[in-house]
Amino acid sequence: MRILVVAATVFEIRPFLEKLHRVGDQDDCLGQYQYKTLHIDVLVPGVGMIPAAYHLGSQLATRKYDLAVNAGIAGTYNPEIRLGTVVNITEDCVPELGAEDRDKFLSIFELGLADPDSPPYTAGKLVNDQDSNALLAKLDIIRNLPRVRAITSNTVRGNSESIERIRRITNADLESMEGAAFFYACMTKKVPCLQIRSVSNLIEERDRSRWNLDLALKNLNRILMEIFISIAAEG
Repeated sequence: MRILVVAATVFEIRPFLEKLHRVGDQDDCLGQYQYKTLHIDVLVPGVGMIPAAYHLGSQLATRKYDLAVNAGIAGTYNPEIRLGTVVNITEDCVPELGAEDRDKFLSIFELGLADPDSPPYTAGKLVNDQDSNALLAKLDIIRNLPRVRAITSNTVRGNSESIERIRRITNADLESMEGAAFFYACMTKKVPCLQIRSVSNLIEERDRSRWNLDLALKNLNRILMEIFISIAAEG
């Protein structure tokens, strides 16, 4: 089985990579690894939607994968999600893709510039139907992860005014900088995919002293390894 792992930075998944057998490098962004019978390509495109879209699109155009996994850390809008919780993002979008109309915001779908139900969109969202994939649907480690909604943004929010603006136009639990690009590319190429993130902070006025980055990274890498152990066990 060939699997693609996508992470914005090596920093986020280094403990996971240390448990794999390194085979070699294809280029500066792509490393090749082995875990038991699994062939694992690890793509590290950099931070943000633009490099994620470019490098992921290029990779999916040249190689077929049985599964793609996006792993990273994220902030949460939902105070009920505890720091360090690893979640399964099943819905993503780019909430500020559109136009301002005085004090209102109009999405590209409301503007008539795109069909909200044209694949890979469903009602204007990128919805990952994992239950239709036989492998993902039967793995307990994945089924047991909380399922949440996310947004993808070029700016990590730390200002009360911008946070409130996003809350007015979306019901997202999490925010990342690459997730929607990952979903769009995988869904367009019909590659089964999984986006998991570990919560490092509550999205509020920026205060790094309130973050728990160490716990988020520890739990992310533990769950990521458990997922691959479970996949390998399925043969």
